Amino acid sequence: MTSRSTRFLNIVSPLGLLVIWQLAVQAGLVDRRMFPPPSEILTTLFHMAETGELWINLGASLWRVGAGLAIGSTAGVTIGIIMGLSPLVRALVQPIISATYPVPRTAIVPLFLIIFGIGELSKVMVVATSVFYVVIINTVTGVLSIDKVYLDVGRDMKVSRLQAFRTIALPGALPTIISGLKLGAGIAFLVLVVAEYTGSQTGIGYMIWEGWQILDLDQMYVGLLVIAVIGWLVNLIMDEVEYFAVPWHRHR
Repeated sequence: MTSRSTRFLNIVSPLGLLVIWQLAVQAGLVDRRMFPPPSEILTTLFHMAETGELWINLGASLWRVGAGLAIGSTAGVTIGIIMGLSPLVRALVQPIISATYPVPRTAIVPLFLIIFGIGELSKVMVVATSVFYVVIINTVTGVLSIDKVYLDVGRDMKVSRLQAFRTIALPGALPTIISGLKLGAGIAFLVLVVAEYTGSQTGIGYMIWEGWQILDLDQMYVGLLVIAVIGWLVNLIMDEVEYFAVPWHRHR
């Protein structure tokens, strides 16, 4: 299958799922009260867009996710490459990562609210922390999977640590790093929605929670649909980044 065919299917398959959902509701196979058809959800979405409510909530969530992704991914890639290149740093940091990674990110939301308050910083840091773990683990794995011969050549040519970081470790681990960023983006929205349930008056998570509280299922599904569409678009964008940034993986 060609890359063009793969991209086409990546775009068509979610649309096909919405069509099946719509037909299932119209045929009475799905309870309309619990699962309103996509046409009704889209009508509510357009109404919320016209009133500006959608853009306020979407803008707030995108800012939090963007800031958290930037902080978490930058720290994860930097520390991950250093860990991959230095056995000493890896021996010191790996046990800390292993001990704290299993703690559910959603479980630290109350702790971060206590430390950083109920403002924007707590939500950004929850996202950043969640992204950090996924990215650093993938980055370390990517660096350690680089063929040892490249590192040996670098040492023989007496390249500096910065040059090894920039010309060997980063390009070699890039496919795995991008995979970590894809996973991190999905996890970012997961933890953000939970963080926005409490102590927030804006955001997609708040919109979903409010829809559930007042039994406005159309509003709730609008929030879920928006998150799904964003996740889909982010994945498509990351696929394009990987396609052009890692050309030697195009045939895989």
